[in-house]
Amino acid sequence: MISPRIGSGARAHRFARVAAVFALAFGLIATPHFSAPTATASATPAPEDEGTARLSLSAGVHGVVQPDTPLTTSVIIDNGSDETITPGVITIEINTTPLDDAAALAAWLDADEAEGAFTSLGTEESVDVPASETSTAFVSASATALNGLDAGVYPIRASLIGDDAPGTLTATSVLILDAGNSPQVAVLVPITASPADGALLTADELTELTDPDGALTAQLDGVTGTSAVLAIDPLIPASIRALGTAAPVSAVTWLTRMEALSNERFTLQAGDADATVQARAGLPELLAPLPLNSLLTPDNFLATDTTSTSTPTPTPTPSPSTTPAEPDLPTTEELTSVPSAQPGILWPLGGAQETDLATFDAYLGTDVTTILPSTSFAATPSAVVEVDGHRVLVTDADASASLSDAAATIDDAEREREIAEAMAQLSFADQSSLLVGLERDETRTADALREAILSVSSIGQQTSFAELRSSAPASATLDSESSDDRAAALKNLLADEGRLTSFSSILEDPLVLLSPERLAIMRLIGVGTAETFPVDSATHRTETTATLNAVGVQQPSPIQLFTAAAPLPVWVHNDLPWPVTLTLTSEPSDARLGIQPRTPVEAQPASNTRVKVPVEARVGSGELEVRFGLVSPTGVQIGPDQTATVTVRAEWESIGLGILGGVIGLLLVLGVVRTIVRRRKEREPDAAPAPSADSEPTP
Repeated sequence: MISPRIGSGARAHRFARVAAVFALAFGLIATPHFSAPTATASATPAPEDEGTARLSLSAGVHGVVQPDTPLTTSVIIDNGSDETITPGVITIEINTTPLDDAAALAAWLDADEAEGAFTSLGTEESVDVPASETSTAFVSASATALNGLDAGVYPIRASLIGDDAPGTLTATSVLILDAGNSPQVAVLVPITASPADGALLTADELTELTDPDGALTAQLDGVTGTSAVLAIDPLIPASIRALGTAAPVSAVTWLTRMEALSNERFTLQAGDADATVQARAGLPELLAPLPLNSLLTPDNFLATDTTSTSTPTPTPTPSPSTTPAEPDLPTTEELTSVPSAQPGILWPLGGAQETDLATFDAYLGTDVTTILPSTSFAATPSAVVEVDGHRVLVTDADASASLSDAAATIDDAEREREIAEAMAQLSFADQSSLLVGLERDETRTADALREAILSVSSIGQQTSFAELRSSAPASATLDSESSDDRAAALKNLLADEGRLTSFSSILEDPLVLLSPERLAIMRLIGVGTAETFPVDSATHRTETTATLNAVGVQQPSPIQLFTAAAPLPVWVHNDLPWPVTLTLTSEPSDARLGIQPRTPVEAQPASNTRVKVPVEARVGSGELEVRFGLVSPTGVQIGPDQTATVTVRAEWESIGLGILGGVIGLLLVLGVVRTIVRRRKEREPDAAPAPSADSEPTP
């Protein structure tokens, strides 16, 4: 998730402070005579090196000074300690030996190493700097102070020495004596945003990104009013349009504002996918998003007017009749369109070979303009070159890296140092045209981005991208190496996508699974995610395996079958968020058990479904196995097969029936006997009465 940007109040404070400094510096440069302003102290947010004091130095306008003009340097004392820095003397020195190249520049700025001797340009007394506050002092030098120095890049340094100062504080930077060539310069700014799930940005993500302090808002704020060339990921407008009427108001406003900008623009490949890795993987065409209609909610695209009325007549008008609303769903091309985008441009990673350039032409069916860094060439005589008949725009790799760092830096002093370094690197190029391509970065602040873009005006004239692209090219030769590791990994990702395609036949609409998968793959091979690609791709493949195993037969428990015919219970799990249609296959290990070979299954999302499979015990008893599996409507096996152990006791049914019959027969016999005995007793005559005592005996 992209983090919110710094608050607008803090940005306004920093911008006002930096603007005041550079406005004053520019005014001093434009005026033949000036007087040094007095050092002042002011409160400031805690520096990065909290607990210590540090010095920052800047000269001219972003390090650039024109010939025969006075020089003003600004020195910021940032007291991050808990002790007051007492007054001292600030000294500015310049090395009269210019730096030869980018390597010498790096040695000076990173390790304070430079050939030649330093001479003083001027001094200024500092004031008290209380704990956790800053003080800015301006040290001036006349126009004659730089006499005798040729155009070039010179090391400069500042030092603060005081009786009670915490040692000697120093700062380094560069001073660029402009040769007056004023080359044509263009700055490319990529506009990207990555969703958490790898597909399209959600409404919540868009709300965060496009609110007043959001990352996408900062991108537009930073480029508005500049001549920056925008390289836009088309999945950003697609994410907004795909929400229809449910799109956040801030996102719709952002899209409208982006489309209305006057800046030149072109589109990156969707998801900022790298064309070079696709060429190396041998793809016959560039990857493209699959139809996105499955990701749309039709109700969000219903027409607002769904009623019709009859023509008024003298008779009473009938009540409005409602007509069924039909959603007007946009096509994928409409979702991803970027108005006024210049066609035929690819901006891949460096390392492309001549064969890749030919493949790019085949991909787009036209003469492609490819943007590559200067590190891809042995030498770059111009920002526009031709390589074996292919037009290439060349970005200055060192200056692009430094300006990218500047655009991502919140600290004003550190940003100014990065910008001065970038201006020095551009001056080393000594070309009539220069191109800067900022790195993919979704966390830039508006102020830092704007300052980085506008800073190139101090070294050249910002030019039209279309004019630069169409200008006469110089001849150049590629001299770069790139690994095919990502190409091999891409092949594996696409093989997994093929397995998902087969697997998705269990879904009513396979694109609900396949469209996000394609977008995720394109984002994985994105230019801005190259460093994390090994880990990200491995994680994605693990997730793909989990998806392929999301539907399957649960391991059955042992089953006891005591009757000749009964249904066997089988459970099918579906961990997907969609219902699936499958066929359960059943196969016994021998013929003692007859079983229904195929049983249709409708499994609901995120649930377990009980399936009853009819079986019949044919002969005898014993233990056997039944293998259960799932296949899609197209015959693709889904999930691993599972085996259940079934113990057949079919004769127990006959024994039980015999015993039950015997018991019933015995009960019937006993009932008959009892009835007969009772009736016999009923038919016998009553017994004679016993003789009395008075009766005489019979003779």
